[in-house]
Amino acid sequence: MSVSDLQSRSRVAPWLLYALATMVLWGFWGAFTGLSAERGFPDTLVYCVWSLTMIVPALIVLARSGWKLDRGVKALSYGMIIGLLGAGGQMILFYALTIGPAYLIFPIISLSPVITIALSFTLLRERTNRLGVIGIVLALIALPLFDFAPQGEGEAGTALWFLLSLVIMLCWGLQAFFMKLANHSMRAESIFFYMMLAGLLLAPVAWMMTDFSQPVNWGLDGPWLAGLIQMLNAVGALCLVFAFRHGKAIVVSPLTNAGAPLMTAILALILVGTLPGPLKLVALVLAALAALLLALTPEEGEKR
Repeated sequence: MSVSDLQSRSRVAPWLLYALATMVLWGFWGAFTGLSAERGFPDTLVYCVWSLTMIVPALIVLARSGWKLDRGVKALSYGMIIGLLGAGGQMILFYALTIGPAYLIFPIISLSPVITIALSFTLLRERTNRLGVIGIVLALIALPLFDFAPQGEGEAGTALWFLLSLVIMLCWGLQAFFMKLANHSMRAESIFFYMMLAGLLLAPVAWMMTDFSQPVNWGLDGPWLAGLIQMLNAVGALCLVFAFRHGKAIVVSPLTNAGAPLMTAILALILVGTLPGPLKLVALVLAALAALLLALTPEEGEKR
């Protein structure tokens, strides 16, 4: 075996680098995103700030690509579908959390990779090896356990929150599938630009959903702190687009969705000294095994 062969085999696949970057960025984001609401800056306004943070990375990568933006009906349709599914799911989540128990809503939403995997397997004919299959299964088992906490709240008196949770799960599962599908015919930079545009279009809705009768923290630890935290989310989303560009959706989706809460839990343990409960400890072990297996799964780059 030649030296060049060894070097090529030792290189980390681009999809894995982007997926790991997403895991780390979203892991930090998950660890700190609650600070804004705790300090008096409503979640609806956090969404508005997040939509603004999307502008910076969108323009940077577009500039690096020579300002080449994919236009036309197909590109615009794909871009807006991806953006509106993601941002629309977030909008619905704001309302769902006001009428239903968060400890049941989030585990349902966390199963969105099931949608992505099913569509990618049947429509895109994506396949993986035995390691990948085991990793996917472990990730899907781990995801609901991260957010499941049976103590605390009683059942909500309406099934509406359950239906809304299923809608959000469907939205985010479809978003990941269309993100992969669009990468076959569009530049990743263009996809993210349209995601940014869709997020901005829904910002006025989030603004109108805000209860301004309650005090709002407009200080440095309000919108400015939210901006720093949400920038982690925005850059993580950009890395996710590139991960889908180079890798298979059936691998990227469960890896990032299980890896991000794994990183958040580790950070909480390091920074706060918070030891997770038994279920979350099981989720940590399963997610770590899943991440390892999916990272070791051979993957062919898919770059046009």
